[in-house]
Amino acid sequence: MSELDITSQLDDVPGFIADILGSVKTIAMVGASADSRKPSYQVLRVLLDAGYDVIPVNPRPGLTEICGQKVYATLLSIDRPVDMVDVFRPSADLYGVAEEAIAIGAKVLWAQIGVTDERAAKHARAAGLKVVMDRCPKIELRLLQEGSSPT
Repeated sequence: MSELDITSQLDDVPGFIADILGSVKTIAMVGASADSRKPSYQVLRVLLDAGYDVIPVNPRPGLTEICGQKVYATLLSIDRPVDMVDVFRPSADLYGVAEEAIAIGAKVLWAQIGVTDERAAKHARAAGLKVVMDRCPKIELRLLQEGSSPT
C-alpha cells in the first residue's frame, strides 16, 4: 500500500472530518484572495458565515483586509492562536506551510482540493497535527449539513 493510500484511509475514518470541523474555531487561510471570483475567497466567505474566525494569510503588498478580516503576510505573523491552517497554495509549498503550522501550534493542517504532499503530511502528523489533503472544508460542511458522509 502506498503512502497516498494510507493517507486517504486516515482521512476517511468515520467522523474524522466532522470532528475537525466541529472542534476548530480559528482558521488561518494561506493563499486567501480578495478576488470574489476565486475559490479561496468563496471558501473564506462560507467559513465566516458558518461562524469560524477566519484569518486571511497573503503576503501581497497593500492587501490589508479580505471580507472585513485583517490580512497577515505569514502564519508566523498572526497574533492569536490558530486551530487549523487551510492551504490554497501549490503542493510544492505545502511542506513549508506545514513547518509554519507546526511552529504556531496549529492542531490541523488542511490542504485544499488538488493540494497534496505526503512528506508534508508525515511531518505534520509527526508533530501531532491532524492532516486532511485534497479536500475542501466548504464542500465537507455542506455534506455534513445535508447529513451525508464526507467523501
